[in-house]
Formats: sequence, C-alpha cells, structure tokens
Amino acid sequence: MVHLDFHPSGRHFLQIPGPSPVPDRILRAMSYPTIDHRGPEFGALGRKVLAGIKEIFKTRHPVIIYPASGTGAWEAALTNTLSPGDHVLMFETGHFATLWKKMAEALGLRPEFLGLPGIEGWRRGVQADMIEARLRKDSGHTIRAVCVVHNETSTGVTSDIAAVRRAIDAAGHPALLLVDTISGLGSADYRHDEWGVDVTVSGSQKGLMLPPGISFNALSPRAIAASQNATLPRAFWGWAEVIEANKNGYWPYTPNTNLLYGLSEALDMILGEGLEQVFARHQRLAEATRQAVRAWGLQIQCADPAVYSPVLTGVMMPDGVDADAVRKLIYERFDMSLGQALGKMRGRMFRIGHLGDCNDLTLMATLAGCEMGLKLAGVPLAGSGVAAAMASLAAHADKPVLKAAA
Repeated sequence: MVHLDFHPSGRHFLQIPGPSPVPDRILRAMSYPTIDHRGPEFGALGRKVLAGIKEIFKTRHPVIIYPASGTGAWEAALTNTLSPGDHVLMFETGHFATLWKKMAEALGLRPEFLGLPGIEGWRRGVQADMIEARLRKDSGHTIRAVCVVHNETSTGVTSDIAAVRRAIDAAGHPALLLVDTISGLGSADYRHDEWGVDVTVSGSQKGLMLPPGISFNALSPRAIAASQNATLPRAFWGWAEVIEANKNGYWPYTPNTNLLYGLSEALDMILGEGLEQVFARHQRLAEATRQAVRAWGLQIQCADPAVYSPVLTGVMMPDGVDADAVRKLIYERFDMSLGQALGKMRGRMFRIGHLGDCNDLTLMATLAGCEMGLKLAGVPLAGSGVAAAMASLAAHADKPVLKAAA
C-alpha cells in the first residue's frame, strides 16, 4: 500500500509562488454542506461572489468565473475574442508567456513573439516601447490582440500594464489588450478598468488563497463586442450564456459550489483587510526578502528594480551550483517547498513565494530555512539574510488592526 503522508511533525512550509497556503477559515468554509446549485441559497452566494470579485479586479464590468485552472481562462480569453488565423502580438517575459504563446499556436492563431534576446528577456518586464513600435508598423491593423503577462511567476517580474495600454493608444491601434494576472491578482495592484484592459485572466490559487480550481476572465465592453464576431470554436468557454445566467447568481452548468464558498470567505478576508493594505503588506514582505538575498551576496532574478514582484523573489545561484539540489536539500531537511526554476532558467535559480496568507513570522521562518539550506549546500554567503530581513521589517513595521475582546 502506498502512503501519501510525506510530512513530519509541524506544518509544511509551502513557499512556492502558488498554489499558496490556504488559511484555515477558508478550508472551514469549503467544508460546508454542498447545496443545490439551482436553489435560492446558491443564488445568494453567486451574487455575492460575482459582486465581490469585481472589487478585486477593480472593474464595473462582468467577471466570468470558471470551474477550471488558469490555463482554461487563457483559452477562454483567446477563443472568445479571436478567429482562426488571427495575428496576435505576444511579449516574452518568461515561462508562462511562452506557454500562452504555444496555446495560441495550438488554437490556430498566428502569434508573433516580441521580446528582449536570450536570458535578458527573462529578467525584465514587458517593454512597452517595443510594442508601440511594432504596432506603428502594422498600418493595416492585422494584429488583433496584444497579450502580456502582468506578474510573470517564473521570473519575479511585474510589468507595467498601464504603459502597455498607453503604447497601444499612442500607436493609434485598435488591438485588444489581453493580460494574464494569474499570480498577481489579490497580491499586486491591478486595475482592469483604469488600465484599459479588455480581458484579464486570473486564477484562485495565488493571492486569493484558495486551492486550484477557479479561474476568471474580467471583461471590457470592447471584448464582449469582439466575442460576438469571433469564430474560434467555443462551447464551455463561451461568455454569453454565463453572463446571462450570472444576472441571477447562477451558471449555465454545474459550478464548483464548495470552492465558491471558499471564494466568498477569501473575498471577506481581502476586502476586510483592505486592498491597499494587502498590497502594502506584500510590498513590505517582498522588500525584506530582497534585502535578505542581497545580504547573502546573491543576485535577484529580476534585473530591473522598477518591476520587482511583490509576489515572489527569484534567487540566482552562483555558477556551478545546482539550484534544484539546494531546493531538494531544503525540502528534505526543513520540510519547506520552494519554487523551481522553469524553462530557460532551469537549475540556475529558485523562487521564494511571499504571497497570500503570509506575515512577518511566516517570512522569517522561510528565510531562515533558505539560509540554513544554502549553508548546508556549501553556497558561500556574504552575510546573514535573516538579520537583514529582520532589520527591514522592523524599519517598516506593519500596524495591524487588533480587535479587543468583548
């Protein structure tokens, strides 16, 4: 018989950039009895989460909630707005931008991959000026959409989406703007309406603190209009039926009822803390992590401080050090999971997640595990990252609101 209980005493430290740890109160909410997804109680739940998720995306327009992974929401964004053979401009910032491009090819689209050469493109964000220059050359407006990743989970880079919208507008181009913020939503500032995004793609297992299994398409009126003429095949992913059913809090198929209970609780937690406070907390923890990496004398994967991610930090290993061997040692000795490098960066770095249900003590334990593991692996360190992170946190102390007992 195979036993699947791998973990020793104490709680496993899941410090990958998603799925992120699920808070106990969300797990409890998900344990509620499953209800009739056509009944009045479910309609009230549906209306609540549909209204609340708009606040997270900062939009007044429909947000489609799918019982699917983020990959499904990628496909929905493309199939609802485009037609076979359409020319799509996509920007290479890392592994997930590359996967989205491969999906576009598989769907019969013609993606054009723009980006900086080699590894440099995986250490920096979207270059809006390159997008503008390319669109200016497209005088016939054959490019139907621009697709970019907001927070590239494989590299620790958060791109400037407002700058991409300005670039499209400066070129006088009608292309739709499609954005993946699967790892950014609920952790990094994101403004669907204000930034002029047409379709935003996201998922449940990152800043929303849920298990995988829910994904989202936030829409604009332009995207909805485009969907009426798009001819890529779609059935389950089609927006029209979902939008109609959502008016009363329901779906045209069986939704993931218990995950929606969890989403309702997650929205209460995030909006109760306040979105701006959530973003500030992530920025503060991210800066402490970067101070630790610098104190170790190691390089941060993201090479441009202007676009450091508040969600994760990539830690580059010195030449000759296998990052996966370091990760394996840390997992086996300290029961902590760190994110592996993907694609072009495989074996060269590891990723520390500091998102979702994370606070000062969570981060300090994580960095202590990293520092001990690096030393055991024989990686030469310039100094103590733990001490540097503590100093950073102390200098920028959070002021949580503590409720007094009645």
